[in-house]
Amino acid sequence: MPRHTNRIAAMSHSRIFGHCLALLTIIMWGTTFVATKVLLNDFSPVEILAYRFFLGFCTLLAVMPRLFPWQGWRQEICYMGAGLCGVLLYFLLENTALAHTYASNVGIIVSISPFLTALLAHAFLRGERFTLRFFCGFAIAASGICLIFYNGSMVLRLNPLGDLMAAGAALAWACYSVLMCRIGTFRQNTILCTRRVFLYGLLLTAPLLPALGAGLDWERMARPQNAANLLFLGMGASALGYVSWNWCVRVLGAIRTSVYIYLIPVVTVIAAVIILNERITGVALAGILMTLAGLALSEQRSSSRPAGKPHPAKE
Repeated sequence: MPRHTNRIAAMSHSRIFGHCLALLTIIMWGTTFVATKVLLNDFSPVEILAYRFFLGFCTLLAVMPRLFPWQGWRQEICYMGAGLCGVLLYFLLENTALAHTYASNVGIIVSISPFLTALLAHAFLRGERFTLRFFCGFAIAASGICLIFYNGSMVLRLNPLGDLMAAGAALAWACYSVLMCRIGTFRQNTILCTRRVFLYGLLLTAPLLPALGAGLDWERMARPQNAANLLFLGMGASALGYVSWNWCVRVLGAIRTSVYIYLIPVVTVIAAVIILNERITGVALAGILMTLAGLALSEQRSSSRPAGKPHPAKE
């Protein structure tokens, strides 16, 4: 009995740490829009994607140079799918969508990824469940995000191509979250798993580079501003961010981790106020409060436990 109690206490502490780590990861990811916007002046979307994840892969290889052998087709297909969805499709679709539609549209549409994650996790993962609270929280958070982006100017501006790409990015991230939850059941080191996902993402991206006119230009990369932003995206947002996020998915489950994505617009607004000295309006503040309320409501038993882990009482 004491051993069982200690095990439950350890799981509880891991989940508390998981929530804190997910929050810190989202804070870091919420500031990547500024770095990406600066880099888009000199690089194409696919070049930014390739550079940042190559740097991320090299960083993880330096941190843990241990060989990660072939894991068999069943596991490798999951890693390949995660690389396709979480590296190639998500960033390529999101960055391309920004060139075809309004940034506010992209921000709002991509924020439905927690909802799509919940649907896919409920369908394909054992132990992932959602309740009416989750849907109510999603509705409240989505309304708050709309207020943040549109800032009271509720003029609906649609661009079918760009908006469809943004929706595709949201679906790609939902698929990535579910796959990473599945990968978590393999009980492999999180850094090695993330490195394998990056490798497949880069291999799948490589054939697109010549077709999309991407190239290696050291002069552009060596510019101090570009170098700093690429290092931040590669070593910070990609290497560190993905490892921490993947660990959170393993501990908390796909649904409970994904709802923290609601906070990205909140972080972006706060960063704009602090870094760019932008003024926060009453409408945006109301949107922030609604988003936080929706997050809190969605986190209340939005999922039972991480997929693949038996209930403590049954261990």
